Amino acid sequence: MSVRVRFAPSPTGYIHAGNVRAAVVTWLFAKKHNGHFLLRIDDTDLERSKDEYEQDIEAGLMWLGLAWDEKARQRDRMDRYAAVIADLKAKGRLYDCYETQEELALKRKAQLAQGLPPIYDRAALKLTQEQKEKFTAQGRRPHWRFKLVDGAIEWDDMIRGPVKFDTKDMSDPVLIREDGSPLYHLCSVIDDIDHDITHVIRGEDHVSNTAMHIQMFKAIGRETPPQFAHMPMIMDAEGGKLSKRLGSLSVKDLRENEGLEPMAIISFLALLGSSESIEPFTEIGPLLEKFDVSKFSKGAPKFDLEELIRLNAKVIHQMPFSAVCTRLAEMGLSTLDEHFWNAVRPNLTRLADIMDWWTVAHGPVAPAIDDPAFIGQAASLLPPAPWTETTWKEWTDAVKAATGRKGKDLFMPLRRALTGMDHGPELAVLLPLIGPEKVMARLQGRREAA
Repeated sequence: MSVRVRFAPSPTGYIHAGNVRAAVVTWLFAKKHNGHFLLRIDDTDLERSKDEYEQDIEAGLMWLGLAWDEKARQRDRMDRYAAVIADLKAKGRLYDCYETQEELALKRKAQLAQGLPPIYDRAALKLTQEQKEKFTAQGRRPHWRFKLVDGAIEWDDMIRGPVKFDTKDMSDPVLIREDGSPLYHLCSVIDDIDHDITHVIRGEDHVSNTAMHIQMFKAIGRETPPQFAHMPMIMDAEGGKLSKRLGSLSVKDLRENEGLEPMAIISFLALLGSSESIEPFTEIGPLLEKFDVSKFSKGAPKFDLEELIRLNAKVIHQMPFSAVCTRLAEMGLSTLDEHFWNAVRPNLTRLADIMDWWTVAHGPVAPAIDDPAFIGQAASLLPPAPWTETTWKEWTDAVKAATGRKGKDLFMPLRRALTGMDHGPELAVLLPLIGPEKVMARLQGRREAA
């Protein structure tokens, strides 16, 4: 059987770090096995689902390079869901319940007070037709529960290993709301059947859902359910619950506000929580060779944004000029050449950092000269061309010997004269890129034209 997987986000918010991890792992699993990747938009919640969020999901996946082979929307399949619902009702696997939320809450409270698990007592199965009609006359509309078959539910999880539930410890799940709309569980199982999904990769918060889903697969007509892999939830850098800021960090934030590279995000999330060490990849091929779902542990991994930023720097350090030249041109740096890129690349954390290097190298720069005598003496000691990355040390060693200055007193006045700033790129790298003519002009206090 060929591998067929799906990523099924709900368009009720912007796609964020938590669900991007599921997308990355699912997509890589498909590619690893030459499989089929379905993007399924779970939009049965018509009130909260918005087109702008669906567009954001698509844009985020495309920016990350996670192209889908097929796309489907649940809102387009309501007739199919209705047909399955009718069949399940006819088979007696869906039954109508008239308890209000308040009544159910009281039942649970009473069960807990008696030391019993808060499991639905199936009281609705004992209702007579006359009682149902009375509830209807009162204005009550039923919700519908799926009747679980007594016994054990077992599967071999690709991450968690053997998992077992007993239905005596489970409530019959509600699958249809009072307004007649189907809930996620039913629609998801029907879609997985119709799209021949072979593997489902999702968070461990779905483990108990999977138990009832397995019975639903069989009830609807698929005897063998997909294989399941439940990934542990992400923790923050200190091992606590993922903070709201990180938990809601959207792909848009990672791209626009954090300035991160798609391959840095994919490299990080693909191996986060696995036994493999996280490495910077610039291409999918080598990552696929290392990727293996079975190597994910059951322990909760830590999402450290600072670690991701450091990984981003490593990815950039490996990127050839051909991979960035178009983007640099879009940034207004169309004349930046491969020599400049190779010179400053090892000092970049984000691609946008290159603007600082370009400005310092090419101007305009307003020199800040606080000690004209010192700067004049330094100018007289400039080494002859051609310059290399050793020129800065040669020059500052000569200035130090002639003036007796060292440390901050030596380097800061030179930096301010050459860049107009108290901080910035390493001048050992930039000095040859600025060149003798510009360096002399700045040491003489001449401001460059914009």
